[in-house]
Amino acid sequence: MSAVPEWVFSRVDEAAEIAALVNDAYRATGQIKGWTSEGHLLGGQRIDADMLADILVRDGSRVLLARVEGQLGACIHLERVSSTVAAFGLFAVRPAIQGQGIGRSLVTYAECWAKAHWGVQQAEITVIDLRRDLVAWYLRMGYRFTGERKAFPYGDARFGIPKRSDLALAVMRKTLGSSGC
Repeated sequence: MSAVPEWVFSRVDEAAEIAALVNDAYRATGQIKGWTSEGHLLGGQRIDADMLADILVRDGSRVLLARVEGQLGACIHLERVSSTVAAFGLFAVRPAIQGQGIGRSLVTYAECWAKAHWGVQQAEITVIDLRRDLVAWYLRMGYRFTGERKAFPYGDARFGIPKRSDLALAVMRKTLGSSGC
């Protein structure tokens, strides 16, 4: 990693900046196309500033940011869904700095924070099951399939415009130990 990230929790007035980062990482809206883009599966936006602002004001919900050399470099949404589980989502790293370990560090920091502050024992993510490269990355991070699948929100363009009719979300979970914290 070329620069050490600064970990901060976002504010509502940062919603537009965070939404732009997420859309760039998920839909390759910028000049640099990162490996995490799902633009071949979905068009349109991943999220907008109003949707993100709603997330930021919910109880038990936080968006953790990695600022790199003063710029927004990455983000991840943490939400306490039960006394034992935190759900993670909107995980995005600016395409220009992908591959430097910032994403791995951000996920590890989020896991440690959720365990220390919420007392949860597991972290859960959902991923489009056709994203084999991303699924493989989560497997290397210690996440495992639960066998649960969720329907993709077809018909709701706020989450994207599907380019395929076979999209589904796989649920993956990780037991949070003390390693890395």
